[in-house]
Amino acid sequence: MPVTPAVFTLPVWFDLGAVFAIALTGALAGIGRGYDIVGVFFLALVSSIGGGLLRDGVLLPGSEPTPLLTDARYIGCVAVATVAGVLFGSHLKRAGRVIAYIDAIGLGAYATFGTQKALQAGLAVPAAILVGVVNAAGGSLLRDVIVREEPLVFRPGQFYVLTALAGAASFVVFSRQMGVGITPAAVLAIALTFVFRALAIVFNWRTTAVAPASALPPPPSLPPPL
Repeated sequence: MPVTPAVFTLPVWFDLGAVFAIALTGALAGIGRGYDIVGVFFLALVSSIGGGLLRDGVLLPGSEPTPLLTDARYIGCVAVATVAGVLFGSHLKRAGRVIAYIDAIGLGAYATFGTQKALQAGLAVPAAILVGVVNAAGGSLLRDVIVREEPLVFRPGQFYVLTALAGAASFVVFSRQMGVGITPAAVLAIALTFVFRALAIVFNWRTTAVAPASALPPPPSLPPPL
């Protein structure tokens, strides 16, 4: 009888495909801002592997070296995505919804994988879920910070971080509360995240501002420098 693995791992072909798709969105964003090839590549790089770098380099610094830096195929995928964006950018923009659906699969996978890795490192469940969300959405956060824009994940818009949160939390519920095996729990969490994100795309489910910006009190004034 086959033994269910105690650890969920992303198939390398799936991981590389997700990196390529997310890198492509970063490349298109760089092209839209008028960057040169270096800027387009760097934005694609940060968008695609930034969440993993935050996970392994900042939130889980004692973990093993991230394959994002030890496997040359990841950088190669980013380079191919950059070239594809430069050569076929006008055509790829028409396939934005298709890319969004591909990204939805990667969103759930990275949220699940990051949560599992944090749990294995001994983090408490809430912290592990946070690591999963950062793993899934951290690349877009870094991208916006680098281009000096207000991070998209902070502004009202289509459900994105909430779907990553749903994926990370559902993985914990399936694997720890319901006793589902690690791999089936991960597959269920990824599927749930994809369905949630796909419905948000189709029906344009969006978050709303807590209060109008003009209704917020002004920030306190700082004392003059000494």
